[in-house]
Amino acid sequence: MPEDNRPVTKQNRRRIRVFKLRHTIQFGRLSLPFILRLTLDIVIMAAECKAWLNANPVETADLSDSGEEDNGGLSNKNINEVNGNWISSSSNSIHEARVKAKAKRKLRKNSSRDSGRGDSLSDNGDVSRTNSTPASPKNKLLDRKSRLGKGRGLPKKGGAGGKGVWGRSGEVYEPTKVDEKDPNYDEAQENCVYETVVPPLDERDFEKTLTPIVQEYFEHGDTNEVVELLADMNLGPMRSEVPPLAVALALESKASHRELASRLLADLCGPVLTHSDMESSFDRLLLELPDLVLDTPGASQLVGQFIARAVHDKILCRNYIDGYKGKVDCEYTRAALDRAAVLLKMSKGGLRLDSQWGTGGGQRPVVQLIREMNLLLKEYILSGDMKEAEKCLQELEVPHFHHEFVYEAIVMVLESRGEKTLHMILSLLKSLCESTIITVDQLRRGYERVYSDISEINIDAPRAHFILEQFVDKSLSLGIINDRLKDLCPCRGRKRFISEGDGGVIKLESC
Repeated sequence: MPEDNRPVTKQNRRRIRVFKLRHTIQFGRLSLPFILRLTLDIVIMAAECKAWLNANPVETADLSDSGEEDNGGLSNKNINEVNGNWISSSSNSIHEARVKAKAKRKLRKNSSRDSGRGDSLSDNGDVSRTNSTPASPKNKLLDRKSRLGKGRGLPKKGGAGGKGVWGRSGEVYEPTKVDEKDPNYDEAQENCVYETVVPPLDERDFEKTLTPIVQEYFEHGDTNEVVELLADMNLGPMRSEVPPLAVALALESKASHRELASRLLADLCGPVLTHSDMESSFDRLLLELPDLVLDTPGASQLVGQFIARAVHDKILCRNYIDGYKGKVDCEYTRAALDRAAVLLKMSKGGLRLDSQWGTGGGQRPVVQLIREMNLLLKEYILSGDMKEAEKCLQELEVPHFHHEFVYEAIVMVLESRGEKTLHMILSLLKSLCESTIITVDQLRRGYERVYSDISEINIDAPRAHFILEQFVDKSLSLGIINDRLKDLCPCRGRKRFISEGDGGVIKLESC
């Protein structure tokens, strides 16, 4: 039975009373009955000890100053008293181990908070402190030790771990080797090369995918971008459908877009399409010509121009048209082939097919645009056809350059010698402003340019100041300009440069 649970005997009671005697003497609380009873116990204990020694003689070396007790044959070398309880050396070692373990747990628990304090545990369980200074709050924020009270309190992965971290800088991971003994090992998957495979474009998604690309090309005019986009697609059998789609969209658009479509077909032949693909495309285009005529009445002539341009650009062979002789029943197809044949014969006489569609407004030289605007105005003054003049101005495709048209029209009025030109130009400008073909900003800019150049214009036209004031007043009365633009008109002092009639009326010659 352990010493902590030994039975309460008379001897144990006497030991307890002796212990109480020490305690009572220490605090100075003694009573007479207690002293008498204690004295009797001491005498009885001494007699019992003497009787036991007579019955069990021992060697002198085994005796100690404190004597021996009836502890089952154990000397007091292996007996210690802790808090009034007698425990053996084995219990004492267990107690010391518990104390050390408790100290270690306490130190480990506080390792994250006191990582910079330098606490350590000695061999006997005591906590020793090194000379290191406590960690500052700044260092505590940068501390990578665990704060969850778990683990050994060491930095994670050598300071290179954490969420979203790939490892230490410069660390190279070697490729994992496949274990042939792995049950999931497949010999066919070893040393294989993967490549991206684009599924072929089907007929349902073809027009939906290609139409935005062609329409965007009509805006920027970069054929290289279209070639790269088509090269990344797996067109498959739909490869020959690209030219008919581009031509169909160009037929519904303006001349500059048709020129861009012809350039696109020439640049696609080679990187994306072959010559056989191009011939198949134009064959299909001729078959669909009756349907194209419903949307574009002049489609037969336009398709013939596309064929002639393709032959000129060497994407169709010279005998392509000859292959249809005597084999065509559709009148629209026959008209397109006849138009292409005529243009090719004219090209031998000096006609340039590379400019048959004309050049877009943004790509034309400024001098050429000014020349065409002057021709347009002169033709309008001679014919008086306002609708034709509006159509020709729109076909120039230069809405950002309409201020030049206004400038040239006013200068033509200032250099004229009759009122006919003045009234016709006013009517044309009013019609163009009402139909918003010429914007208010372009109109204002054209008037301001005339105001700034009036001194130079006056050198060639001495009456320019007077005619300009008259033109501006009538423009205001017709609602072409506002009062603010009229007030900007320059005025000059009274000088007599020309012969004036009676009453100050200027004699104007008729055209």
